[in-house]
Amino acid sequence: MLNGGISIPTEYDVNNLITNMVSPNTVHCRNNALFGMFRRYLLQEVFAIYKWTMPETWDPDFFQYVLFGYGFVVIVNTKEFGVIPQWGTLGGYNVFYRPAYAIVTNPLIRRTIKADIGKECSVIKLMPDYRSIMDLVDYYADKLALTSETIDINLCNAMVATVFGAEGKTEAEALKKMYDKIRSGDPAVVIGKKFFRDDGTPNWQPFQANVKNTYIVTDLMSDFRRIKEEFLTAIGVPNANTDKRERLITSEVESNNVETRTKIELWFDSIQRGIKQTKVLFGDMDLDVSFRYDAPEMNKEPEEGRDE
Repeated sequence: MLNGGISIPTEYDVNNLITNMVSPNTVHCRNNALFGMFRRYLLQEVFAIYKWTMPETWDPDFFQYVLFGYGFVVIVNTKEFGVIPQWGTLGGYNVFYRPAYAIVTNPLIRRTIKADIGKECSVIKLMPDYRSIMDLVDYYADKLALTSETIDINLCNAMVATVFGAEGKTEAEALKKMYDKIRSGDPAVVIGKKFFRDDGTPNWQPFQANVKNTYIVTDLMSDFRRIKEEFLTAIGVPNANTDKRERLITSEVESNNVETRTKIELWFDSIQRGIKQTKVLFGDMDLDVSFRYDAPEMNKEPEEGRDE
C-alpha cells in the first residue's frame, strides 16, 4: 500500500518475493511510513522516464501502475468498454516457452476473459522476463529510509544536554538557574559560596558528550545523495553519479550517460514490441511512447582533460 491509499497492483506472492528478499525483518527500515514515502516517490521517478500517448478513454495512471508495478499490462477487447488495458494473469506456454494466453477478471466486466496472446489480446511488458521494477524501487527506498532515520537520530544525539551533579533539590534548582543565565547570554552570572569547596574548586562536575566527534550528518547527507544518484543511474535518468571532485573529465560523465541508457533502452524496446502487437490486433490506435528527455550524444568524441 502506497501513501495516500494507492496500492501497487501486485498479488501477495509478488509482494512476498519482492519484500522478503531485499528487506528481511531484522534489517529493514523501522519507519514503514517513511519507507512508503520513498517507495512512492521513487516509483514516480520511474514514471517520469517515458512520455505516453494513449486513447482518451484509457486511464494513464492505471496503465503505468500496472505496467511498472506488475510488469505487464494486457490489452483486450471488451463488450462493455471496448479495447482497454487491464491487469491480468498469464498462463500456458508456446513453442518458445513464453505465455500463451491471458486471463482478465474485472467486477465491471461481466465475464472472465481468456484470450490467446497475439491473436485475441496483446501484452505490453516492461522487461523481457515479464517482471516489474518494484524490487529495484523497494531496494533503494529501504536504503534511503534507513539513511534518513540515521540522520534524524544523529541530529537528536547532537542535542546533548549538560549534566550536573547536585546533592538536593535546592542545589539542583540553583544550577538550572545558573545554566539558564549562561545560555541566555548573561555576561556576569553570580552563584553562592556553597557551590565551592574550601580550596575554591567547584563542588559540581559538569558532563557533556563530545558532539563534534559523533556528528556525522554531513557524511550521511552525502551518502543519501549518492544512493539517490545510484537509483537514478539504475533507472536511466542522467546524473553526475560521482563523488564531488575538483576535476571531472568529460569522458567520465559520458561514460555515466551510456550506463544510464542501458536498461531504459531495453525496456523501451520491450514496450515498443507490445505496442506494435497491439496495433496489429486492434488497428492503428493512438498509442505510442517516447523518452521524456533527449538522449545524450554518446557517439561524440570526448575531450579528455577538460574541466567540467
